[in-house]
Amino acid sequence: MLGLTYFLYFGHVGVIVPYLGVFLDGRGYSSQQIGELFAIITLARILGPNLWSYLADKVGKGLLMLRIGALLTCVSTGLAYLSNEFWLITASLAGVMIFATAILPQIEVVTMDCVKGDPQRYSRLRMWGSMGFIAFTVAMGAVLDVTSTEMVLYGTTAILLAVFCSTLAISSVQHDVHPNTVTDGKNEWRKALSMPFICFIISAGLLQLSMGPFYSFFALYSAELGYTGAQTGIFLALGVVAEIGIFLVAGKLIHRFGIKWLIIVSMWLTSIRWLMLAYTPDTWWLLSLSQLLHAFSFGVTHAASVSFIHHFFAKRFHSQGQALYVSLAFGLGGAVGNYGAGLLWLDGTGAVTTFVCAALAAMLGGIVMMFAYHPVLTNTTRTAC
Repeated sequence: MLGLTYFLYFGHVGVIVPYLGVFLDGRGYSSQQIGELFAIITLARILGPNLWSYLADKVGKGLLMLRIGALLTCVSTGLAYLSNEFWLITASLAGVMIFATAILPQIEVVTMDCVKGDPQRYSRLRMWGSMGFIAFTVAMGAVLDVTSTEMVLYGTTAILLAVFCSTLAISSVQHDVHPNTVTDGKNEWRKALSMPFICFIISAGLLQLSMGPFYSFFALYSAELGYTGAQTGIFLALGVVAEIGIFLVAGKLIHRFGIKWLIIVSMWLTSIRWLMLAYTPDTWWLLSLSQLLHAFSFGVTHAASVSFIHHFFAKRFHSQGQALYVSLAFGLGGAVGNYGAGLLWLDGTGAVTTFVCAALAAMLGGIVMMFAYHPVLTNTTRTAC
């Protein structure tokens, strides 16, 4: 059932992330408004993960929080049906983002507990999420060729309802309770303020910042270059196929090379990816090649990051560690990237400049990661078990 939840959760991501810009464009929003809206709703990922993680740890019922979050995520889409007012649409999508953040960190914790921290087994389960992303991204691209852009909203609501239903079938995982919680908590939060973790978070944030232009405008960019909706869906799916392939061997890569250098190399390959999007997007096979690099932009970096957090923090604080990662990297980093992309994009005329800036951010992220020193980052044996 965890596999199905991953499939559906990332299926909704495969609809809302690539095509939200198309949906907003269809409702008459400018590129600056789209960038601002993306930035605002992405900021919700700073509050959401930590709030839900705190509640899950406080009440000791992470699965309940997951189910409540899944239900409220679906309900939040309802506001977008009522009006096209900027702030109402923003409130709807911010609600989706806040409540959706209750889902992923809890699933990640449950999954890592089920596989006993084995990144290879984790990757096989997480692969179902990638397949869900592919299925719904390709399907929505084809649908948008023949129907209204409102289908993005309809599809998102339907998939989120299915996510909620799937969480009802997940069994609860019990966590050991430690009597010295207060002392352990102080020690664990000291770790969050340590130089290795700070470098890791800054690096992860810069990666997500660099992803901002892609997530906000790739579908529109592709359409402006003359590609159809179905072709855009195929390009997006190609990246996730590469992601699936890398997930199959992620555990072995972590075992062989360690977390630190996998993240650094992935950052630099991501930088090359954005330069290809800036200068060679009209050549379909080069665009396809840039999409294959998504295996590193997301697949390797995410698997390595989840493994790092799982081994860096004590078991009781896994949920809060994952929440911290999601909120600061995806939330703050993503918000800055989306807002910056909106300012630089200029309705497509600033595309080259935007992706060059993204490439510089990814390159800088790799450099920052070079200054992170910790046994979990370099000890290949520990991170692979």
